Amino acid sequence: MSVRPSPAGAIPGTVVALGFVSLFMDVSSEMIHSLLPVFLVSGLGASALSVGIIEGIAEATASITKVFSGVVSDWVGRRKPLLLLGYGMAALTKPVFPLADSLGTVLLARFLDRIGKGVRGAPRDALVAEVTPVELRGAAFGLRQSMDTVGAFAGPALAMLLMLLSGGDVRLVFWVAVIPAMVAVAVIVVGVREPDAEPSAEKRRFPIRRSELRQLDGHYWGIVALASALTLARFSEAFLLLRAQSVGVEDAYAPLVLIVMNIVYAASAYPLGRLADRLDRRTLLAVGVGLLVLADLVLAAAGSVWAVLAGSAAWGLHMGATQGLLAVFVADAAPKHLRGTAFGLYSLVTGLALLAASALAGALWTAAGPAATFLAGAGFSVLSLVGLLMLVPGKTEAGA
Repeated sequence: MSVRPSPAGAIPGTVVALGFVSLFMDVSSEMIHSLLPVFLVSGLGASALSVGIIEGIAEATASITKVFSGVVSDWVGRRKPLLLLGYGMAALTKPVFPLADSLGTVLLARFLDRIGKGVRGAPRDALVAEVTPVELRGAAFGLRQSMDTVGAFAGPALAMLLMLLSGGDVRLVFWVAVIPAMVAVAVIVVGVREPDAEPSAEKRRFPIRRSELRQLDGHYWGIVALASALTLARFSEAFLLLRAQSVGVEDAYAPLVLIVMNIVYAASAYPLGRLADRLDRRTLLAVGVGLLVLADLVLAAAGSVWAVLAGSAAWGLHMGATQGLLAVFVADAAPKHLRGTAFGLYSLVTGLALLAASALAGALWTAAGPAATFLAGAGFSVLSLVGLLMLVPGKTEAGA
């Protein structure tokens, strides 16, 4: 199905539709994830190390799956069928969470849910790049990320409200989370359109070939290396919830830290994305990394809920400044016919870094406490800042 051209300067309708898809699916996912670490520790007796390993395996699974879905979408020249498969799979696995009664069941649920995330991730980002004019990519990725993040704070807010109204019935919250996931799938069916497939022989060649992968040059791999170092500094957000719990926040109010973080993230992602289309992108990324250093230091020293909320807000502002911008860097560095593969490989490497980061954070938390965990994050942030100065050109030009 062809895509209707948008008015000059307007974000394409498909990008807006994908934003709503992300919003509804994130409402569903974050209703669950905002309570899952507390449920694991308080309800199932898991340790912080177990939480870190479960979160790391789940996210690494999504990242590995993104490689295959990105490659397939490049090979067949279609993105929407994989979007429908990925979001549909995630929606169908949501009922597993309220039925979970052991760590193994939770791990299975997270594993299946993240496979769905992996299937949709790279084709979605490639589709955003394909339907958006080059000069609007920062704004387009920022808008989609911002709408995604609206869901990321609406979900914890709804979870907290339902917890208060139900007297702390976590499983009821998990059941309600099934509804917005189904809505997200419906929006894909009616609102997402992609350009007509190009029948060129080059596009139909299987992307995992030496001759094809050589087209992902040193600039692309430098961005992947930088993002991986930054991922080591930004371990699973489950540890923000555990940090709130460590300063005495009750379980029902623990999602408040994610609400604060994601409100800041949602409010900043789109305007900072637009700013990235006008300013030196390396400078903006450096500011974002500096904000993560600040967030880690505040969280390391936190002795009250207000300090945890302040650190979470700085964490959210860092996400708004960096996540959409890193996607733009990948889109600009990759040839058009390899964008799905490029986003998939990028997600694989950063996902493996997240697995290592979450396991390390859990081990540090168990052995030395919360402060050591966040101080280590600050150290990795400084290393990624050095990598930024070395690996990313001072002036990033938009790609084709």
